[in-house]
Amino acid sequence: MQWNLEQVRLFVSVAEGRSFSAVARQMNRAQSAVSTAIAQLEVDLGVTLFTRSSGRQPQLTAAGATLLEEAREVLRQCERLEGRAQGLARGEEALLRLAQEEAMPYSLVLDSLEALARQFPQLEVQVASAAQGEVARKLLERRADLGVLFHHERMPEALERQRLGAIDMVTVCGVGHPLAACAYVDRRELARHRQLLMAPQDSRYPGGEQISPQVWRADSFYAMAELLTRNLGWAWLPRHVAQYPTYLGKLVELRSDWTPPPLVVELVCRRDEALGPAALWLADCLAEHLLAIG
Repeated sequence: MQWNLEQVRLFVSVAEGRSFSAVARQMNRAQSAVSTAIAQLEVDLGVTLFTRSSGRQPQLTAAGATLLEEAREVLRQCERLEGRAQGLARGEEALLRLAQEEAMPYSLVLDSLEALARQFPQLEVQVASAAQGEVARKLLERRADLGVLFHHERMPEALERQRLGAIDMVTVCGVGHPLAACAYVDRRELARHRQLLMAPQDSRYPGGEQISPQVWRADSFYAMAELLTRNLGWAWLPRHVAQYPTYLGKLVELRSDWTPPPLVVELVCRRDEALGPAALWLADCLAEHLLAIG
């Protein structure tokens, strides 16, 4: 087959405009040139695309109607190819791999990614969610380009981090837990009951202070919330996790004399790899959306 993109464009234009002459005027070409190009396309494809009657507008044949959407898709693919090439020429990434800590607010990440798709429509994006520690590991192993995680002190030296904002922590237990009936709980009262903490013990996470002699640990704030719904202890959780729709009516926020400082949200990348325009744009967008949440 020897057909070309110009013939495909003319086919789509005539099919949509229902007129060889109108397309010829629009493209500043002779009507005969348009007709010849369409006829040659029909020869190359081996099918008749239009019925032609003197004095009447061209009508799509059954074969033409079938191939019209295919032709449109060919043109759309060409536009994507050109857009991707132009982006690469400007230094934009072809692929951006984002790893996020699983307890990040969904609206923060999704709103930011939605905006990213509008700003960089040709960019391919891969999103991975991971429990504590896995985000940093993905970056170290070059399985991610950008990470969004909660600050903890033991960050590998190979990684560079930037503060985006903070998320409030709250003291929580299940509705059937003895603490749920208390109007106010102090540190001494909390110490009488099992405490749920993030694992591992040396994570140095905000809210990682053990004040109860009896402790259970989990590697996920959502896993902790599930344990809390079974009245297996109390914990400090990010406010958005405690207010997640699944846990409405199952968890109680406690008034207490001590709550951990807010969780600091950080953007993390490798020191030896410069971020591209899309990654830098996404970082600013995440910070803006996090500020709106706060």
